[in-house]
Amino acid sequence: MARMPHVVRSLSLALAASLVVACASAADGKQAKAPEGSMVTNATGVTLDAVIGGSWRTPKFVLRDQYRHPKETLSFFLVNPNKTVIEITPGGGWYTEILAPYLRDDGHYIAATWDDDIGGQPKYRYEENKELRAKIASNNQMYGKVETRVFDASKPSFGPDDSADVVLTFRNVHNWVADDNAEAYFKAFYSVLKPGGTLGVVDHRAKPGTPLQKMKDSGYLTEDLVIKLAQDAGFRLDGKSEVNANPRDTTDHPNGVWTLPPTNQHDAKDDAKYKAIGESDRMTLRFVKPAK
Repeated sequence: MARMPHVVRSLSLALAASLVVACASAADGKQAKAPEGSMVTNATGVTLDAVIGGSWRTPKFVLRDQYRHPKETLSFFLVNPNKTVIEITPGGGWYTEILAPYLRDDGHYIAATWDDDIGGQPKYRYEENKELRAKIASNNQMYGKVETRVFDASKPSFGPDDSADVVLTFRNVHNWVADDNAEAYFKAFYSVLKPGGTLGVVDHRAKPGTPLQKMKDSGYLTEDLVIKLAQDAGFRLDGKSEVNANPRDTTDHPNGVWTLPPTNQHDAKDDAKYKAIGESDRMTLRFVKPAK
């Protein structure tokens, strides 16, 4: 029998240990049941439970699982371990810590980041790129197969046409709407996805009928606006999930969505109030590029 390479064997052992912890936690949790696809394994038997429970995950990131529901969200977006998945602007790598080890054996994880060689961009873009690169470099066993693919925010393109199975964007669309270039992003997603491919969108959810300028100012978008952006690019709405809903969020905060955790742009005296609300109410939408 062929000997398993050391790196793969180590990864398998580490994730197997994590799986025991993750399954025990899941048994005590009260999250919605994930679709059956969440238990699909890669070549070393790795499941989403295992990578979500991984010891390499940043502790402050793990604390946000209660708001981001990674297992249910990725399962809803049909992220299986043999897929080519592009995550748009992963920031500090919250989902990278889950997706990279899950896809490393049978799939392909691509982190699409702003092009650092383009000057004059907002400072946070350079800082987040630097943070992500540091994370990838810090753990070759988990992140050694990550591909970083840069793009120009003014004319986004994410790779060859019809080359990706899944494109994921988490809490980004409101920025593109504020910059008046959301249409270009959705067209680029449509181009890079294979026919039948999935676009997964999570973003802060405004009340129906919210005016466009208020959406731009607050960071909250209506579902209707996001659905229209996707459909205008050629996508078909394939499903909605309430897994990231937060009924405690009234969406009418003085500093918009940034009033709430984790940004917390509010007076210190109001900290308990906004902590009790938690992170924003979010839409979770799945779109499909129609098969040819």
